[in-house]
Amino acid sequence: MDVPPEPVTLHLYCRVDVVVTDPAAVTGHAVAELRSARIDWSSEEDDLDTAAEELRGDLTASLASVVDVTGLVDEIPGIEFRGGHCWAESGPVREGFPVR
Repeated sequence: MDVPPEPVTLHLYCRVDVVVTDPAAVTGHAVAELRSARIDWSSEEDDLDTAAEELRGDLTASLASVVDVTGLVDEIPGIEFRGGHCWAESGPVREGFPVR
């Protein structure tokens, strides 16, 4: 009987460039996701309406809040998604991330 190998943890760093063709659609989607989230607003600094208004006014934060990195390794055999971090920034590309 073959013994399966021990799992190996690797770090996958990603940078994805996108063009936002409809900012209102992005912020609207982010607000809808926020409204449907099960957040205990009594333990938060803001309330739902204030947080939603902040998302409507910040395209970058809205995009970052709805990006789902879990699908990056879908359909790849032998990989289990364990967690990740995705953020959005405007402006020039950060050092260390080559421009292509």
